[in-house]
Amino acid sequence: MGASLIVGIALLWPSQKQVIPQRIPVVLDIESLVAAIAQPDEATLVESTPDFVKTIVSGDTLSGLFMEANVDQQTMYKVLEADLNVLALDTLLPGNSIRFWLDDSGQLDKLELYFNAARQVVFSRYEEGGFKVDEINIDGIWQNRALSGDIQGSFYLSAQRIGLNAGEIQRIESLLKEKLNFARDLRAGDAFSVLMSEQFIDGEATGNSDILGVHIQRGRSSIDAYQNSDGNFYDAQGRSLARAFQRIPLQRKYRISSRYNPHRHHPVTGRTAPHNGTDFATPIGTKIVAPGDGIVSLVTDHRFAGKYVVIEHGNKYRTRYLHLSKALVHKGQRVSRGQVIALSGNTGRITGPHLHYEFHVNGRPVDPMKANIPMASKLSKKQMNEFEQLVRVRQMIMGQS
Repeated sequence: MGASLIVGIALLWPSQKQVIPQRIPVVLDIESLVAAIAQPDEATLVESTPDFVKTIVSGDTLSGLFMEANVDQQTMYKVLEADLNVLALDTLLPGNSIRFWLDDSGQLDKLELYFNAARQVVFSRYEEGGFKVDEINIDGIWQNRALSGDIQGSFYLSAQRIGLNAGEIQRIESLLKEKLNFARDLRAGDAFSVLMSEQFIDGEATGNSDILGVHIQRGRSSIDAYQNSDGNFYDAQGRSLARAFQRIPLQRKYRISSRYNPHRHHPVTGRTAPHNGTDFATPIGTKIVAPGDGIVSLVTDHRFAGKYVVIEHGNKYRTRYLHLSKALVHKGQRVSRGQVIALSGNTGRITGPHLHYEFHVNGRPVDPMKANIPMASKLSKKQMNEFEQLVRVRQMIMGQS
């Protein structure tokens, strides 16, 4: 046994003989490598510098911007055609910027719409002509901030004094419109608090914000609203503050002629391009209804999308209706679920009369026929348990007992 142990130790004992792989020595020019890394390629530098940059001001028009950049109208139409799936050019506002890159022959090579650090839209030219479009959305970091104040004058001015902007105030008023008449029900000295979530990228605020909670104290009574994880708002008892959505924006069912498809082969251009909505085969003049309460954010006419309407439904949801024959609402108007907002048509570039309907969640299109949208007026018992925990945390942040 002792002999066996000695043999085993001998076999396991590390040998001083090492197998060294055969290598060919190579002299490295470290200085050249460092210089190559430190100096970016000249072509990259040229590409990163736009030929024309303009910050949008009130009164600017799309044709005027292209003219200033020395880009012809025919090219503008090609960009508009690519924008059909995003419709970003129609949403440019004062303070946003537009950037043009031209090639050596003066033709548009790339166009960028800069909305803020969190969102840009880029149009890039295909080799054979035409343009593709890419949306760049950056989540960044969201930080909570509680604001509080009391009523001195109107709610609008009182909310403005504590740091809320016009859009945020409008969202609060729309959210609580069924619970409170802001012009009549509030008195001097009534208190209110708001919990905001604000977006930051590289430490800089983008201007994007989300309302997480609102509390208004009127004497001994109070009104509360808290955003749940589904994006919908409920009072502390779990009752929805907005009527639930209906699945389709029509008064009766119509045949679906084209479904939502992010990889659809376009029937007109022949290219693979997303179909960001659902098409209903509706005769011209069919009544279109709002699927939920909201505020009309855009009514316009597009060379390829035709007449179209956009509705904002609170913080998280947006709906869009294309190829209309007539819009029956105006920008800034509040609409209710089931309200007739437009008549379907065949305007723009389409192969036949239909309604193109889009449903967006957090700025991104989803399948409206399958999306998990709020369609109940009260939270279930299981949902309520989670919601109550969320409310307790937010009440603590907002300084409520």
